Order: sequence, then structure tokens, then C-alpha cells
Amino acid sequence: MMDNIHEAAKFLKNSKYAVAFTGAGISVESGIPPFRGKTGLWSKYNPIVLDINYFHAKPLEAWKVINELFYDFFGKAKPNSAHFAIAEMEKSGIIKSVITQNIDNLHQEAGSKTVFEYHGTSQTMVCEKCAEKYLSKDVDLNTLPPFCKKCNSVLKPNFIFFGEGIPEPANRLSFEAAYNADVFLVVGTTGEIMPASLIPHRAKENGAKIIEINVENSSYTNSITDMFIEGKAGEVLPKLLDEILKI
Repeated sequence: MMDNIHEAAKFLKNSKYAVAFTGAGISVESGIPPFRGKTGLWSKYNPIVLDINYFHAKPLEAWKVINELFYDFFGKAKPNSAHFAIAEMEKSGIIKSVITQNIDNLHQEAGSKTVFEYHGTSQTMVCEKCAEKYLSKDVDLNTLPPFCKKCNSVLKPNFIFFGEGIPEPANRLSFEAAYNADVFLVVGTTGEIMPASLIPHRAKENGAKIIEINVENSSYTNSITDMFIEGKAGEVLPKLLDEILKI
């Protein structure tokens, strides 16, 4: 594994525009389980609670699960060594931007500055009627569902639900970053979620070197990945950072 890490470090060190693309796997070590898979959240909860039509029809029922998952549970999560390593790579000028499918804000908490949140964020809530936005930490969730103070409509977490489109400018900026990348670091994603799964393909089409860090093969591994490093993000990324700093 160290040979691959050293080789990946050389590509990143010599890159002109390296981009990190992260999925649920990078936050697992922070205590946030993935949605899919045997131990995923959808094996315990019905995903219909995140369907936009269900949310509109039954906001209280949806909010009971949303609050439990994203605010009671996820709200306690802290960045892990993988998040901090990526932030350090950005600070040292290696990583130019982070595209994340996660809504947990852990990249920003670790210190990353240029983060494109492809699926939105749990850190804010929005009123669909009047477009007023609130910081989630300022919203009282002791009484559900929460209501907009301006127009008294139900608030919605500012991440995308099933049936909604990808937010702008995150969608445009993510594909632009992939287009400009000469090294594209894929971390902790299976590559199954559309249209996010298309982003690494955009990078590959434009000549980027694809470096993948995952605990198991993904849909990218045998199709577009140039270098696969098997392992947990929290173990591999700090080693990769160390190697970069040695070069």
C-alpha cells in the first residue's frame, strides 16, 4: 500500500489543479453511517421520509425522523483525520477544491475553505414559501415541525430530498472543478448516486489522473480509476499527506 501512497503523493505534489471528491465513506469514521448497504440507514429507516412529496404531505412524520437522524444523532459528529488531512492539503496549495456529497459540514469544520456541497447542507434550513433561511442551530426542534418566523410555513432542511434537483451553484461549480482537474482524488464513495456519480467521469474525460481511496471496489475502480488504494480514509489520507510533505 505504501508504494501506491508514495506514487499518489507524487502525482498530487506535481498537480496544477487537484480536486477531492468525497462520499459517505469519509464520514463513517466520525460515527455517521452510510445510507446504503447492510448497515446503512435505509436498512433501519424508510427512505420515504426524504421524499419531497411525502415531506409536503406529512411534514410532522418526516420531521420526526429527520430530527432524530440529522440533528440529534449526526449533530454530535466531529471531523476525523481524513477531513483534517484534506484540509491540510488545501492549506498547502495541493487541493484546490473539495466536492462533497455529504451534508454534514465536517470538511468545513476541519478547515477546508473551498467546498462545493453537491447535495446541500444540514447546517441551514429554508422556508420553501418565502425563501427565508435559518441556521439550524438557531431553530428550536423541541416542537415539530419547525415553522418559519416570517410566514409561518414549515421549514425544510437545506439539503436535497428525493424528487428535488441539485442546487446551484454547487452543481455547476462541481462539474467545472472536475473539468479543470489534472488529478482527481475520489474518497469513500461507491459511485452509485446520480448525477453526482458522473463528476469523476467528467474529470477522466478531460485527462485527469483518478486516484481512489476506498475500503472496497466501487463502480469507478475497474472503469476510470488509475490508482486504487484500499483502506479507510482516516488511515490512508494522513499517510498520503505525510508523503506529500516529504517530497
